[in-house]
Amino acid sequence: MVARMKYTEKLAARIRTTRSALCVGLDPRPETDDISALDKWLRRVVEETAPYAAAYKPNIAYFEAMGLPGLKLLADLLPDMPADIPVILDAKRGDIGETQKYYAQAYFERMRVDAVTLNPFMGYDILAPFLDSPGKAVYLLAVTSNGGAADIERQRLADGRKVYQLVGDMVERARREGAATEVGLVVGLTNADTRLFTELPDAPLLIPGLGAQGGELGALSGRRNAAPSLVNVSRGILYKNPEMSFAEKAEMYALQIRAAFGF
Repeated sequence: MVARMKYTEKLAARIRTTRSALCVGLDPRPETDDISALDKWLRRVVEETAPYAAAYKPNIAYFEAMGLPGLKLLADLLPDMPADIPVILDAKRGDIGETQKYYAQAYFERMRVDAVTLNPFMGYDILAPFLDSPGKAVYLLAVTSNGGAADIERQRLADGRKVYQLVGDMVERARREGAATEVGLVVGLTNADTRLFTELPDAPLLIPGLGAQGGELGALSGRRNAAPSLVNVSRGILYKNPEMSFAEKAEMYALQIRAAFGF
C-alpha cells in the first residue's frame, strides 16, 4: 500500500511551488438566489487566484445560509478544486463524540477536504473522531481574531499560563498519542504578538485577520515556526477594491505575506 502524503507535506510543497503562504477564503455572500451565478463567480475566483494560493478556505456558514442549494453549491465546487492546492473547510465544529463522529465523516469522507477548523473548548474528546485520518489535518481555535478572544482564550489561568496554551497542550497530546491526523492552530493576526508565538507549540498555523479585519503582518515578527503556516485573506480579495481583479489582489497579498515570512 502506498503511504498517503501528509497534509503538511502537501501544504509545504504548494508553498514552495508558489512561494506564497496566502490562503484564499471563499465566502460567497448569500445576497442572491442565483446559485448558478454564484457558482460561476466562485470558479472565477479560484481560477484567477490559483497562481498565488497556497490553500483555499471555504467558510461553510456562507453556504449553509443559502440552504440546501448552498450546500450543493459547495459539494459541486469541491471536486473541481485544483488537486495540488489544500482545501481547509472553515466549520469550527466542536460537539460531543457521537455528533462529532458524523461531522468528521461528512468533511473527510464525503466532502474530502484536506483540513477542517475545530472549536476545542468542549475538551480533547471532540478531537478524537477526526484524529484517525492520514493525510488530513485539523486546526484548533487557539487565539481567534475577534475582540471576544479576550473573554476566554486569552484569560490567565491560576498557574499563570493562558487558556490558549491549554489548546496548545492538545496539539502536543495528539502527537504523543500518534494521531494519524495532523493538528494545527488558528491564531488571529489581530491578537498575535511575539510572546504568544513562544507560548504555543511548533504546529501548522492558520492565521486570519489580514485585510478587512485590520491585522498587521508585523505581528508575525516573533513567529519561529518550522511547520508550514498560512495567512488567510477573504474579504480583502473577494469584496474590497473592486477596481482590481481577484488575481491582482491575491498577488498583492501574497507578496506582502512572502516578505513577512522571509522567503
